[in-house]
Amino acid sequence: LRDAALKPADVRGVVMVGGATRMPVVRAAVAKVFGTEPLTDLDPDQVVALGAALQANLLAGNRAPGEDWLLLDVIPLSLGLETMGGLVERIIPRNSTIPVARAQEFTTFKDGQTAMSIHVVQGERDLVADSRSLARFELRGIPPMVAGAARIRVTFQVDADGLLSVTAREQSQGVEAMVSVKPSYGLSDDEIAQMLADSVAQADTDAKARMLREQQVDARQLVESVQAALAADGDLLEPEERKRVDECLQAAIAAQQAQDVDTVTQAVQALSAATDDFAARRMDRSIRAALAGRKLDEIA
Repeated sequence: LRDAALKPADVRGVVMVGGATRMPVVRAAVAKVFGTEPLTDLDPDQVVALGAALQANLLAGNRAPGEDWLLLDVIPLSLGLETMGGLVERIIPRNSTIPVARAQEFTTFKDGQTAMSIHVVQGERDLVADSRSLARFELRGIPPMVAGAARIRVTFQVDADGLLSVTAREQSQGVEAMVSVKPSYGLSDDEIAQMLADSVAQADTDAKARMLREQQVDARQLVESVQAALAADGDLLEPEERKRVDECLQAAIAAQQAQDVDTVTQAVQALSAATDDFAARRMDRSIRAALAGRKLDEIA
């Protein structure tokens, strides 16, 4: 009900399935939750077989006049991929009806990056370590650009048979790679139920872990950016300024291993503040270099 965004009052009828539902206490509990007596005119031991027979008859083309019902299959667990920091980015949420296709754009993490590793995972947890690995493949041939400039569109598509196809395509050059996998292969109903239960029980822990990993990724990205900037334009800083930046840089490097969100956040903020003026000077140098030797009418 929570996943479907429904209230008990929105459910018009409940069909009991399985021999255990013959127990009066089970029926009473269901009636209490939904505020209405469950439907008991069908044999709970046969109801699944009856439904399968009706669906088979429908697939055979024997739809009777007035039969407008439709059986929809859904994805039992979310499908996504690994991002920096070992985090899961969900692409197709669980309980999505199939067939379904979803796409999302990603980018590179480092300057000049020409390849990207795609790790497809399944589950409801926020960390890859707590999720089920489905497949891995690589997209090669990405044009070398500055970090964040490339656009890689990753498409997840699940067909009516439950087969998942994942395609990664670089938008400017059109290079692509793909993989296909059956997400439900080797996964029992009990394992699915356990994975869902774990996601609920560990929700708070996962949220805190995601926040920490995101801050650590931000710290790593800022550190690498500052290191590259110092290597290229370190002469723009006075000795005392360089000393201050180096101190904040070392603190940010150390903070990447910290297990406290506040520690990492403070280190990132300190390094960012210490390099604000440096960034402005680099921008001025870049503009002057771009305009050198050009006339005003050429710029206009």
